[in-house]
Amino acid sequence: EYAPKNWFTGIIEINVTNLAGVPSIIYGLLALGLFVYQFGFGQSILSAGLTLALLILPIVIVSTREAIRAIPAMIRVGSMAVGATRWQTCRYHIIPYAMPGILTGILLALARISGETAPLLFTALNNQYWNTDLSKPMASVPAVIFQFAMSPFEYWNTLAWAGAFIVTLFVLCVSIFARIILTRNNKHG
Repeated sequence: EYAPKNWFTGIIEINVTNLAGVPSIIYGLLALGLFVYQFGFGQSILSAGLTLALLILPIVIVSTREAIRAIPAMIRVGSMAVGATRWQTCRYHIIPYAMPGILTGILLALARISGETAPLLFTALNNQYWNTDLSKPMASVPAVIFQFAMSPFEYWNTLAWAGAFIVTLFVLCVSIFARIILTRNNKHG
């Protein structure tokens, strides 16, 4: 909204858009080198959380940018015509009108990371058991599903199918909720 259109902002936009399409395994390797070894966080929930934040950040940025660009210019001009500053226009008009699109992007990004295993394998999944110490490695649902699916025990295979169904159901519910927000925005917009 405030950045001038020049070569520098163009490069940033292209890179953020490209980062939204990078496979999660690349983020996992980046996190292994950066958070686990370089910063010394080790294989912990902190490393995993930072990795997942990096993974969804480009998606949220791109969806937010598109939601803000979808706001008609006459809203900006009308707000400034009655004496509002650029900040007041953004705060009281642009952001509230773009909020459904922003929330949709956030929900879709959360749906993406709900099943991501690759970044977590490198940062926090040295353990197959759940624990409460956030500085220690621990398990995640996708990794536990994989371990249970590969087990020779039939009961564990059943649990793996149940876990996969729950993750799929979660992603479906988040996607439906995002669609409802987007549809509601289009009706009132």
